[in-house]
Amino acid sequence: MDKVKVSLIGAGNMANNVHYPSLVEFQDVEIKGLCDLVEEKLKKTAEKFNISKTYTDYKKMIEETNPDAVYILMPPHHLFDIVIFCLQQGLHVFIEKPPGVTKEQTRQMANLAEKKNCLTMVGFQRRFAPVMIKAKEEIEKRGQILQCQANFFKNYIDQPPYYNGAIDILTCDAIHSVDILRWIAGEPKKVVSSVRNLFSIYDNSFNAFIEFENGAIGFLSTNWVSGKRIYSVEMHGKGIVCFVDPEKEAVIYKDGKEEAIVLKTEEIAGSKELFKYAGFYFENRHFIDCIKNRKLPQTNFYDALKTMEFVDKIYHSQF
Repeated sequence: MDKVKVSLIGAGNMANNVHYPSLVEFQDVEIKGLCDLVEEKLKKTAEKFNISKTYTDYKKMIEETNPDAVYILMPPHHLFDIVIFCLQQGLHVFIEKPPGVTKEQTRQMANLAEKKNCLTMVGFQRRFAPVMIKAKEEIEKRGQILQCQANFFKNYIDQPPYYNGAIDILTCDAIHSVDILRWIAGEPKKVVSSVRNLFSIYDNSFNAFIEFENGAIGFLSTNWVSGKRIYSVEMHGKGIVCFVDPEKEAVIYKDGKEEAIVLKTEEIAGSKELFKYAGFYFENRHFIDCIKNRKLPQTNFYDALKTMEFVDKIYHSQF
């Protein structure tokens, strides 16, 4: 396959800011069409990325453009029917996180993808951020990661529930931290959690203590009533610790020494563009390469199901 033919569903912010800028840089990708119900957004996005064929009916677009793969960049409660239709046509599918509203939706999408021999991917882009990968590699040079923590805080006080209540914060957004803990330490064995609603009519604080199958210990620390948006990760190994802000730097300390090794995010990624150093470019590259090589993507639907099951454990393991 010299070029992967891709059709696009969705002309929102994530599509415009991180995914489509990645795809247009790939010489081995041919964008065949774009679909969105909002014609103003559709026209603006098509002009921005030089997409000649536009549609407001995704089924018509797929029939006329005959793509190899479809990007479905929609709110989570609008995903399922579109994903199922595309899989039924035998198309490879990329979606943003979360992979649906419930783990059962994710399971059924994964089952159908396997039945139809479709390659799938969910956009957990922090796994693909170059500074995150480099930091993890540095810890693992000393052996197994022994302890890890994922922190995610936002100031979302007096705000409405996500999508007017169609989905909860942990499944929709804080899932990034849940998934990165799986990426760092593997599958959870035991979970003890606290889920709270602080100054709110919906849950907005999610904290958990995790024992992983390999014996590592993990901590999830998130709330949406903090002072500002902060996403950070820490990883501990034998005689080494790393503190990572994926959009800024990774700071590594070894063997009790005061001086740190500092990995600058933009330098490691070789770019000052957020969609590159934050991992979006590289996850899209991974998806396209997997299609060309008939290889299962790292964050395929079955893998995403494990993250959704981890979310479920957090809700059902409260002390």
